[in-house]
Amino acid sequence: MTSTVPQGIEDLAAGVRAGDRRALSRALSWIEDETHQGRALLDRLYSPSPTAHRVGITGPPGSGKSTLTCELTRAIRSHEGTVGVLAVDPTSPFTGGAILGDRIRMQALAQDPGVFIRSMATRGSLGGLATTTYGASEAMEAAGCDWILIETVGVGQSEMDVVEAVDTTIVVLVPESGDSVQAMKAGLLEAGDLFVINKFDREGGDRIEKEILLMIELERDRRASKNEWQPRIFRTIATRGEGIEALRGGIEEHRAFLWRDPESWSARQDLRVAQRLRTLLRDRILHALWASGRWDPWIAECGRRVREGAASPYALVDDLVARLMAGKGTEG
Repeated sequence: MTSTVPQGIEDLAAGVRAGDRRALSRALSWIEDETHQGRALLDRLYSPSPTAHRVGITGPPGSGKSTLTCELTRAIRSHEGTVGVLAVDPTSPFTGGAILGDRIRMQALAQDPGVFIRSMATRGSLGGLATTTYGASEAMEAAGCDWILIETVGVGQSEMDVVEAVDTTIVVLVPESGDSVQAMKAGLLEAGDLFVINKFDREGGDRIEKEILLMIELERDRRASKNEWQPRIFRTIATRGEGIEALRGGIEEHRAFLWRDPESWSARQDLRVAQRLRTLLRDRILHALWASGRWDPWIAECGRRVREGAASPYALVDDLVARLMAGKGTEG
């Protein structure tokens, strides 16, 4: 069978596995651009047995996620673990790339050979994570990162997909987040393994801590009956490095909890693989459909019918999906 592997792909994969920073940087560019080379590379870097522990760091804008990520990286490095940081930012409306913002403060860490930092643009994807984030984390894992910190754009119902991409989810709040906690109660407990109240020296820290404790207590018995992890709360002042070592210890504790039950850990990985397959299938199909151009006539015709009031877009799409499921396509 003729090989379709792009020229140089094997050399780049070997470079990534050898921990070559330039190779990893190039690989991440291929992956983020969703090129054929990037997909072929991921195929060669994929490992069925994850070795890195992925930590998601999410929270509302202004909660200090970048500073916390920076200090947490320092704490992990003090224990000799190697760290990959994926900082997911909103897309720049001018360049299409990530808006770096507070990433500048991380540049001092970039000189550490045991740290690799990459900012990624969401490029319009929902959920606070770029669609290629998990693939990028696989490349970092292949390069030898023991820990991968994924900092997301923000928190809310649409950002809960971070849970599916990481092993430990950290929800970062600040004393002023009281109203946000009330608004996010439905998904907050499900998302958070560790809660961090950053900037705790500000007024209101004790109040929000009590609110989170109450939420945890309401779920404590149910979690205990299912032998589930009981969320922890940490107080930090990231700008001064306060509480960071305790937080690092909390992550270690959560990792040990996950690994304690091999069956539960295996089931968790099965769910992750299933979700990954769904995401990849959705993205590949949509990309192939739009790239083919075969849908342009249908969209144009349906657009005309919608403008004339002959049909609603909802009914047209429902009808098309039903036809596709029946194998009839757009005819008729």
